[in-house]
Amino acid sequence: MMTRIYDFDHTPERRGTGSLKWERYDGDVLPLWVADMDFLAPDAVIQTLQAQVAHGIFGYPSAFGGPGVQADLSQVLVVRMERLYGWHISVDDLIFIPGVVTGFNLACHALTDPQSGVLIQTPVYPPFLSVAQNAHIARQDNPLLRLPDGRYEIDFDAFEAAITEQTRLFILCNPHNPVGRVFRQDELERMAEICLRHGVLICSDEIHCDLLYRGQQHIPIASLSPEIAQNTITLMAPSKTFNIAGLQCSFAIVQNAELRNKLIHAGEGLVGWVNAMGLAAGLAAYQDGQEWLDQLLPYLEANRDFLYDYVRAELPGIQMAKPEGTYLAWLDCRELGLAPDPYEFFIKNARVALNKGATFGHGGEDFVRLNFGCSRATLTEALQRMKHALK
Repeated sequence: MMTRIYDFDHTPERRGTGSLKWERYDGDVLPLWVADMDFLAPDAVIQTLQAQVAHGIFGYPSAFGGPGVQADLSQVLVVRMERLYGWHISVDDLIFIPGVVTGFNLACHALTDPQSGVLIQTPVYPPFLSVAQNAHIARQDNPLLRLPDGRYEIDFDAFEAAITEQTRLFILCNPHNPVGRVFRQDELERMAEICLRHGVLICSDEIHCDLLYRGQQHIPIASLSPEIAQNTITLMAPSKTFNIAGLQCSFAIVQNAELRNKLIHAGEGLVGWVNAMGLAAGLAAYQDGQEWLDQLLPYLEANRDFLYDYVRAELPGIQMAKPEGTYLAWLDCRELGLAPDPYEFFIKNARVALNKGATFGHGGEDFVRLNFGCSRATLTEALQRMKHALK
């Protein structure tokens, strides 16, 4: 079978298509903000969705046992976890949900009470910051430790000190958005050990687990030991990996039957099933999208390296560390003192839309997040605009 060569340099026009990324801002603004790539999905996904549309019936998917796309997808995921991570799960451990954000909000509602607290590591993906308020519980922040070279580490003494008698749940982000860390096994083991010792459950957002660069290995924290698995809810999805976020297909892996039942019951009447198109796309992506992903990752890594070199050479006063995973870069603009902040500065003066660092919580002030999941031409133009604005 001939290898399909994907062309990531040429991307389709997205304005006028209902794209949040491309239509939030004026037409002269280059959007490098929300975590949404500009690349066509794998051929297998597109062809599967075309066949679904051609069939012409959009009834309820078979999501409650028996044959069907969800059953097939469940089997694929069991095999995938074993192949990639040596992690033994069963079909019964899976809960399908319409989004990872839905998943960690559901966990907070299901597993806490009004006297509880939830621990997060800032700066972090903005929906983490509102999850405590949504569940009417206390938010407990543990800032990541930023090193002089721009990389981030965990201050384990501070991590443990942040846990109180209130703390019921820790929401982990790995690979981390926005700082780009892929946490090592020793880091994961230490976090898990502290949580076990203090009776704190773990909800691990691992949505970017397939988007890793050379030398990196994703380790699901629940795969470390049976004891940790019994204390953990793992959230994954094909959405970021295969650029199908709008289809809202995600899943939780919960090997503790009591926790699983609590999640299911908490979502009854509130959290719907994954729609038929999302299930079909997810199955096609995992079954037949690897060739596309194998070509995408080197392209993203080249974009990352180009961005890193450009920042160092052409944007003095801005610092970034190379992300180990994700297609998101975390730019430190504090030295420049841009007014009123870097996000507003680059919108106004460069016509480039980035994510405002302050929205990622403590430690994000005067940073911006840049999405390099785009064509090299788009990335180059955006960086040149930023360079000229700074001059």
